[in-house]
Amino acid sequence: MKNIAIFASGEGTNTQNIIDYFKSPECGIKVALVISNNSKANVLNRAKEAGIPSIVIDRTTFYNSDQLIEQLRSAHIDLIVLAGFLWKIPQNLIKNFPGKIINIHPALLPKYGGKGMYGMNVHKAVVDAKEKQSGISIHFVNENYDEGQLIEQHICSIEPSDTPETVAYKIHQLENEFFPKAIFDLLMS
Repeated sequence: MKNIAIFASGEGTNTQNIIDYFKSPECGIKVALVISNNSKANVLNRAKEAGIPSIVIDRTTFYNSDQLIEQLRSAHIDLIVLAGFLWKIPQNLIKNFPGKIINIHPALLPKYGGKGMYGMNVHKAVVDAKEKQSGISIHFVNENYDEGQLIEQHICSIEPSDTPETVAYKIHQLENEFFPKAIFDLLMS
């Protein structure tokens, strides 16, 4: 059985989708841990309802200790999945899980990535730039926001009448369809 830890800061819709996708033990992958930096995040409720242990981390512990690394190791985590996690991943975590941390970004990187480019900020920038396409980028995490090696991208068209909200809906559909499959392919190939 391969174990994944999901890091999330908010609502947890991608987390829920991943939990649902890997619900069956026959798939060989399970969500073993949910980590959040926000004690009020709904993702924690989703984890609790699914019977998945969760940890709330504070900034000091996350950046200045190895406590989380030890917790991830004791849970036998094979892959860390960032699903709407808004803190930059510290170097010691990257070093201890090389090639084992992935992120999903709601745009076609390298465009519209970097600090502050998340959620509706991204979709507004895409619409304001009158892009004809957007999509999702699933990538490995390195020490810089949204600059890790690409794993895969999936595209949707943007119509002149689209708003940031309609783009967000299209992106969410892509996330639901492709993010769990990418996790499965990484762990089972």
